[in-house]
Amino acid sequence: MAGVLTEVTALRYLEPLRAGGSVPGIVETDDLGTYVVKFSGAAQGHKALVAEVIVGELARRLGLRVPELVLVDFDPAVAAHEPDPEIQDILRASAGLNLGMDYLPKARDFKPGLVDVDPVEAGRVVWLDALTGNVDRSCRNPNLVVWHGALWLIDNGAGLIFHHRWSGAHASLLKRYDLSDHALGAFGPDVQAADAALAPLVTAELLREVVALVPDAWLADEPGFGSVAELREAYVRHLAARAAASAAWLPDGFASPEQLRATAAERAAATRAGRPAWLQQVPDLHGKPAVQADWSGHIG
Repeated sequence: MAGVLTEVTALRYLEPLRAGGSVPGIVETDDLGTYVVKFSGAAQGHKALVAEVIVGELARRLGLRVPELVLVDFDPAVAAHEPDPEIQDILRASAGLNLGMDYLPKARDFKPGLVDVDPVEAGRVVWLDALTGNVDRSCRNPNLVVWHGALWLIDNGAGLIFHHRWSGAHASLLKRYDLSDHALGAFGPDVQAADAALAPLVTAELLREVVALVPDAWLADEPGFGSVAELREAYVRHLAARAAASAAWLPDGFASPEQLRATAAERAAATRAGRPAWLQQVPDLHGKPAVQADWSGHIG
């Protein structure tokens, strides 16, 4: 496997994906490819892109399906036609390298019943999310799509919570994240089997290979580190140590569909209770399952 991500140049900005908080866009590039591009100028900044690369490429090496990742050299001039001034602010702040994920034409947002997911595959996805602290692959926001009858992982940028505050990273080495409402919790994920199969694979050597794929520019100027190389090694040490201590953080249970419905109803009721009287009877549209952030509104 190549030691660097392929770099391509943006030629056409087709449209934004407005359902996503980071407002990624669909972009055509000089390799004749079409990509969902996450921009460095979005509010989440470079750390979301770093997590996308590390978690996504680690998932790929562990046998999970992730759209191909590329580096996209983006000139805001190719999106001069975008009329939304807020999106233009993001695009103008994103000149240079951004992250592209292969656009999967006609992929469908994951929902139960759309595809069969066996306990082995479910367990491996849950195990990866537990390792990397990704609590964002939930029933409300699955960050999964179905393409050609198979499950694909998207939106891994919420992982690696620890790198948002390195001073407290050590304290989270054994942390068991709450994945009780994981999108695949209802599929009987066999996390014990996943742990036996995957934990031995997450070695320092493999992690160095993955972390090396992150561009230097996305790691520069991190407080508390003397060099980019030192920061890369910090990612390797943290994830290798977590993998070695997996018994401490394996998920210990998942909410039933009934519990999830009850929680959603409680959340909706609490939201309504905080409204003015004249709004009490207005349906809570935000209580509905979230639309997939990055893959809604396909153009393929």
